[in-house]
Amino acid sequence: MNPYVNFLRQTDIFYQFNETQLETVADLCEERTLETGEIVFFEGSHSDELYIIVYGVIDILVNPALVSDKPGEEHDPVTIATLRRGQSFGEIALVDQGIRSATARIAHDDTRLLIIPSEKLMTACETYPDLGYRLMLNLAADLALKIRGTSLRVREELLYGRAQK
Repeated sequence: MNPYVNFLRQTDIFYQFNETQLETVADLCEERTLETGEIVFFEGSHSDELYIIVYGVIDILVNPALVSDKPGEEHDPVTIATLRRGQSFGEIALVDQGIRSATARIAHDDTRLLIIPSEKLMTACETYPDLGYRLMLNLAADLALKIRGTSLRVREELLYGRAQK
């Protein structure tokens, strides 16, 4: 049995996958260890991989200059999410293969990631439609949860941001 199967079983994105499906996905995984401050990917870069945190912490950051009303003004990146063991990121690469909507930065030494190339995962989804259906259902639920969280943050910023001005 592939050593990643038991870990994948515990992640939300592979919820209710059977043993064969977990083995199929586990065989696509590559592991990488990174140190604090290393960048997994930059906002605006090409997207072609899904990441799952095996150990450690990832900060997801955005550049506020992209929505600033003062062009050219320098801004520090803003952390919009902190992710931990079992959480996935980079999922949008599975849907549209567009550019990254945020930067992912390592926030804890010896952070270990499982990396799954989107092309290989999509091939598995096409080859095994039950796997593809389950993955897309789980992916939709995961993205919906993240969108709800982002929506709440936007509402808080609009409410409290206006109150402070």
